[in-house]
Amino acid sequence: MNRQPAAADRFYPGSRSALEQMIAGLMPDATAKKEQAIALISPHAGYIYSGKLACETISAAVIPEQVLIIGPNHHGRGDPVGVSTADWDMPQGTVPVDLAFARTLVNCSPLITADENPHRHEHSLEVQVPFLQTFQKNLKIIPIAVSQISYDDCVGVATAITDAVRQTRTQPLLLASTDMSHYESRLSAGRKDKQALDCIIDLDPQKLYRTIIENNISMCGFIPVAITLLAAKLLGATSARLVGYTDSGETSGDLNQVVGYAGFVIT
Repeated sequence: MNRQPAAADRFYPGSRSALEQMIAGLMPDATAKKEQAIALISPHAGYIYSGKLACETISAAVIPEQVLIIGPNHHGRGDPVGVSTADWDMPQGTVPVDLAFARTLVNCSPLITADENPHRHEHSLEVQVPFLQTFQKNLKIIPIAVSQISYDDCVGVATAITDAVRQTRTQPLLLASTDMSHYESRLSAGRKDKQALDCIIDLDPQKLYRTIIENNISMCGFIPVAITLLAAKLLGATSARLVGYTDSGETSGDLNQVVGYAGFVIT
């Protein structure tokens, strides 16, 4: 059975027409030349909060037919690193999973399993898909949901991704899904998030992992981002560009309890 939407009508409109209209309204005003990115980092809150930055980030890159999306497993269901192998039904149409890549990935590491349980109720990967569909009509995805794992296991997962790239002779765009600090004042969130943003700009996944833990930064997707940075560097990445940083207070007006959002293009 195909995976059904878990976030439609909550994080984004559930009807195709309303969703496409909303995405059109989130498009950047200026049309810049699209970059040949190895990876992206994009926020995953409701579109009214982070959709504009997510759209700006994803629209900045050439979106190939094959995209590996890796995000946090907020619910903790299922295996620690679970790949979905069921096609995803979305308001804009069904998105197939790249089964050949997914199966190769599972065979590359015992850390990675084919498991639908992490994905059934998870929004972090799903909210990226409508933007990807907008810019790539022939989209195939490899969705990976990750729970709390060690840095050494992050290295193992990233190595498996690059091994799968070489074995399949393809190179999907990597997309890490994360929000930044949660439910702190804008001042506190901004200070903490800058530490994490600096690690990403420096392409330093080990420092990012350590910084999040040591400073108690509530960045929900730091493990997917660390894995993505590791894999991107193995695939030749040399720079990361911050597309933008914002927080939920821009929409809600509440600056005492914000969630931070960041977008990056990695080349």
